[in-house]
Amino acid sequence: MSATTHPQLSRLIDTLRRTVRAGQVATGGPQYDAGRSVWNGAVASRPGVVVRCADPAEVRAAVLAAREFGVPLSVRGGGHDWAGRALTDGGLTIDLSGLRRVTVDPVAKVAEVPGGATAADLVSAAQPFGLTAATGTAGSVGMAGLTLGGGYGPLSGRFGLALDNLLSADVVLADGSAVTADAEREPDLFWALRGGGGNFGVVTSMRVRLHAVPTLLSGMVMYPGDQAGSVLAGLSDVLADSPDELTVQFGVLPGPDGEPVVFLSPTWSGDDAAAGERALAPLGTLGTPLAVHVAPLTMPEMLAAIDAQFPFGRHAEIRSRSVPSLTAGVRDMLSLAGSTVTSPLSAVSVHSLHGAAARVPVAETAFGNRDPHLMIEIIAQWEPGDARAADHRAWAGHLTAALESDALPGGYPNLLGTDEGARIAHAYGPNTERLVAVKRRFDPDDVFRATPLPVRA
Repeated sequence: MSATTHPQLSRLIDTLRRTVRAGQVATGGPQYDAGRSVWNGAVASRPGVVVRCADPAEVRAAVLAAREFGVPLSVRGGGHDWAGRALTDGGLTIDLSGLRRVTVDPVAKVAEVPGGATAADLVSAAQPFGLTAATGTAGSVGMAGLTLGGGYGPLSGRFGLALDNLLSADVVLADGSAVTADAEREPDLFWALRGGGGNFGVVTSMRVRLHAVPTLLSGMVMYPGDQAGSVLAGLSDVLADSPDELTVQFGVLPGPDGEPVVFLSPTWSGDDAAAGERALAPLGTLGTPLAVHVAPLTMPEMLAAIDAQFPFGRHAEIRSRSVPSLTAGVRDMLSLAGSTVTSPLSAVSVHSLHGAAARVPVAETAFGNRDPHLMIEIIAQWEPGDARAADHRAWAGHLTAALESDALPGGYPNLLGTDEGARIAHAYGPNTERLVAVKRRFDPDDVFRATPLPVRA
């Protein structure tokens, strides 16, 4: 559907221009272009109208108008979902990117995080107080989307997933009502928000727990690709004995000369720096490293480094698999990824769920897998206009297929595509029935479609 063909679009726009601040309803021009800009430049969806909401009242007006005129609705926070579900082609996109001012209560160690704030916004606000937050690995990712879907990150071993640090959320529901969900108020909704994604309403603000970790010990260890088998076998032993304070992200990518390299990116979040140095030391002895660089870093510095590697606007295809451990089959797949990569911008990145994140009972939140595991993110990335785009996508698809025999049946909803129905059916494990029941209660007409759910209500 084009951005001008919905039969009720003109009436919707007229209504919005009477109920939303002047100039915030865009059907073209710079504000429209900014509102439809997402991280993956390959996403071509064009909303019929973008509404840049300044407060919950404007969000409510946009939701009610979309429902009145039957126009499809989507919500854009950080705009980082690779599949582009923040945009609805020909419909209404609520753009929360203007809502980014994070406030910090350093005594309570709590941050108020608006719906459009990014991970970088949050950690930058917390850093002056010697505090930080459990986020993902990239600063430009929206905190709401990350948190509602899960949130693997460098502090997961010590403090849990991002969703485990959610204290409450303000939500505009499909009927236009505004509620606060926490352990006491709307507990079913609060349960579903922690893992079920943005499928229940528009989260206009969240309160998240902060932690006193002013400085981290982090860095990068790199090995030649031809050492992948032995390095990864040794890493498997290191991971098995890792304390909560140590989280290691690792994977393969093309080096500066185009040859594959294995990277290990450890983060120590403990209070004892000497213990951290001892914990990280084995990572530099798994083979003959090309480089070993570990140093004190702040969380804002760590996230900024990842953003530089994966900037907005490049084209991307992301696939993922979750596996119980770093088996021989998984190690072979990572070696294959390096030897067959088709773009110098592509990478495979492996995230760990362990420690505190694995000790949360699976029924406590909607997130479906609390057993220790590895989430493998296969990132095919290329510049716009690259004639080999089909090859890059095929590389990601082939690697995903190669992992099938080692993989768990579900996966990480934040990275699953809408074409992966068989895996979506298993993504929430024993929480599926309850999650679908909450969806039917709070959004029976399926107004909100963010990350994929096992069954449409």
